[in-house]
Amino acid sequence: MDDRNTNIAELKSLLVEFNGNRDWSQYHSPRNLAMAINVEASELLSLFLWSADDGPQPPVASRLPKVKEEAADVLICLLNFCSVMDIDLSEAVRKKIEKNKKKYPINKSRGRLEKHDEL
Repeated sequence: MDDRNTNIAELKSLLVEFNGNRDWSQYHSPRNLAMAINVEASELLSLFLWSADDGPQPPVASRLPKVKEEAADVLICLLNFCSVMDIDLSEAVRKKIEKNKKKYPINKSRGRLEKHDEL
């Protein structure tokens, strides 16, 4: 199973089974899952703390396996959140990209860091 041949529905299904077998769904309110996403994203970010912009990323080579684990934790929490909130993540991403295309037209935003209302 890898990114090339796995779809989001399969991952959600794996998580529903995993959580159900452990009776964890009772703790998966939208609020708790939203907080968990934030916590896991912060744990991922902490692995890059004190990195020099032009230095190795992450700054300590032994952290790389933990980076992968924390990235997975972020996605797991997000997929659990989307399941509970009945969000079709693929559809939401496609719609958001279309919205962003209008907010950030190529001719105004290419290579620029400003927000849409600053262009």
